[in-house]
Amino acid sequence: MKEIADLRAEVDEVAAIGSSLDEARETLDVLGDEAGGAEEVDRLLAGAQAKLDRTEMAATFDREYDAHGAIVTIHAGAGGVDAADWTQMLARMYLRWAETNGFATQIADESPAEEAGLKSTTFFIHGKNAFGMLGSELGVHRLVRISPFDQQHRRHTSFASVDVLPEIASDEHIETEIKPEDLRVETFKSGGAGGQYVNKTESAIRITHIPSGIVVASQQERSQMQNRDVAMNILRAKIVQRELDAREAKLAELRGERRANEWGSQIRSYVLQPYTLVKDHRTNVETGNVQAVLDGQIDTFIWPYLQQRSRWQ
Repeated sequence: MKEIADLRAEVDEVAAIGSSLDEARETLDVLGDEAGGAEEVDRLLAGAQAKLDRTEMAATFDREYDAHGAIVTIHAGAGGVDAADWTQMLARMYLRWAETNGFATQIADESPAEEAGLKSTTFFIHGKNAFGMLGSELGVHRLVRISPFDQQHRRHTSFASVDVLPEIASDEHIETEIKPEDLRVETFKSGGAGGQYVNKTESAIRITHIPSGIVVASQQERSQMQNRDVAMNILRAKIVQRELDAREAKLAELRGERRANEWGSQIRSYVLQPYTLVKDHRTNVETGNVQAVLDGQIDTFIWPYLQQRSRWQ
């Protein structure tokens, strides 16, 4: 039934493009050069183009988990309090992007920094193709600005790393079986916002997968059981990603390739001073509208990267 619904949605999207073009043609026939006619036709054509771009983008999602939801983790890097603030800014950017694209979001874990911002955060973006789209964001993001935390108003550079995992449902098969005896489960009091109930009870969960050493945590839900479910979802995703990375590394070895470590590479720079510019260093796509990007308008960078990746494959 899910496959039928997904296929029907794809057909409906194509039909919607045809409807927009038909409506534009009819508008042109009826109004011609009359006032407002050209603007209405342009609006309809722009809508059709946007739908066509989404359909074309979805056609590039041929990897195993591209159609899945995404789990995004952001860690503050070099830059002290500015890096922690940058981590929070990036989290807001992705959550705003998700909201604009109709995805549901769920914060799983946040680690506040001492002065401002976040040391790290993990959140879910639920919805079809979220992982396929956000695969473009994996890597290190660099911010250059006049620091609001520097009394001498000097320009600072800070870094944050973004990791993106596919969301794996509990009923989906994964190659590595997760055995209860391989898990060490710890409970602790939530340190984040959540009211007196959350902070006074040990509702937060930390799970260690002993064979792999993977550690996951969740503390945003009100009950220990809910946090356990969220943490297990993250654990499944990390195990799947580990298997995918090992598979890719083996293929690269057989092909004799030297593959760059994306996690340690700087993929995009966001410059707020002395000029405004966001530049993706993989595709060379850039824009001067930094505020729009920070408000979630990152499709400007996602689509060119996906086109480039499809040429590599």
